[in-house]
Amino acid sequence: MRKILTYLLATLFSVFTFAEVPYHIGVITGTVSQSEDGLRGAEEAIKIYGAADKGGEIVHVTYPDNFMQEMETTISQMVSLADDPKMKAIVIGEAIPGTVEAFRRIREKRPDILLLANSPHEDPEMIGEVSDLVVNPDSIARGYLIVKAAKEMGADKFMHISFPRHMSYELLSKRRNIMRVAANDLGMEFIEMTAPDPVSDVGVAGAQQYILEQVPSWINKYGSNVAFFATNDAHTEPLLKRVSELGGYFVEADLPSPTMGYPGALGIQFTESEKGNWPKILGKVEKTVVDKGASGRMGTWAYSYNFAVTVSLVDLAKNVLDGKSKIDDFDSLKEVLSKNTPGAQWNGSNYVDVRGVEKDNFYLLYQDTYVLGKGYLKMTELEVPEKYFSVK
Repeated sequence: MRKILTYLLATLFSVFTFAEVPYHIGVITGTVSQSEDGLRGAEEAIKIYGAADKGGEIVHVTYPDNFMQEMETTISQMVSLADDPKMKAIVIGEAIPGTVEAFRRIREKRPDILLLANSPHEDPEMIGEVSDLVVNPDSIARGYLIVKAAKEMGADKFMHISFPRHMSYELLSKRRNIMRVAANDLGMEFIEMTAPDPVSDVGVAGAQQYILEQVPSWINKYGSNVAFFATNDAHTEPLLKRVSELGGYFVEADLPSPTMGYPGALGIQFTESEKGNWPKILGKVEKTVVDKGASGRMGTWAYSYNFAVTVSLVDLAKNVLDGKSKIDDFDSLKEVLSKNTPGAQWNGSNYVDVRGVEKDNFYLLYQDTYVLGKGYLKMTELEVPEKYFSVK
């Protein structure tokens, strides 16, 4: 009798363990060296839904680090996911160049597959046409909200640091212009600084050295109540280092995350068990900032954007495939984002193109600002005045 019972239990266990899943979801991210947060998001999705090669639902692939030089390889890699007859949705953790062409080819082969793209590097019009859903950090609303947050933190001046290549990008230059108007409206001095482009001859090291050398003189000239914002990730680390040492304010990075700049700037190391655990990461960063006497002067988003969005787009795709949501429903998108970022709030709006046309399948997103040593500023509860959306 005992043997029979054991056999039945084993059979039942195997049925539930290896039950055939109805579909697969492909997730494409960069590697640890190129896009660690997005990769961690894919790992979280596998943890929840299982890897397809082990009876689960997620097929995860990474694109080459030198994707610009290996674009055809990258495109072929994306398109190959459509060869899986169970593939029903593909999520691009960061829609690098080549995504538009890959999506076009997938559409031709498998029009039944849902295509979701995050942070597109290509023309918004083109990626929107070939995708079921596109999301991107909200540069427009944040043009006002970052300056407003700086004011609430105690700054009376706002410095925007960039270079000509970035200012040639429509959304980045528009955000700069919004920041200038917002600073003027809030009674703050707006200061525009040009720094070396990290992809120029000076390289990343030269660009970072420039920031390290210039911040002391900037603080000496403009005072310790100046808030700094840099459009480039490479400038963020040295900027954080100097702000923690000398004063000034730093609201959040261009693409905010507790791991953006803070570990290198403040000498923070994370254990393997902490990687991908954002409450633990935030706690460690916050303690370091407070210990260095910078409490209330430095901020971030509590959860990495790329991590949260990657795993949330998988959740949304599942909900759509299961008939629980519609792909372009903003409330459904916010719901999965909130699920994956406990305690943080999200907001955003539809992308409006250069002709003033609102795109139903393209959302701009932002998370509430978290000030280290102070907590959330509740910026997602503010209504961004309509005038800022019309700034050119």
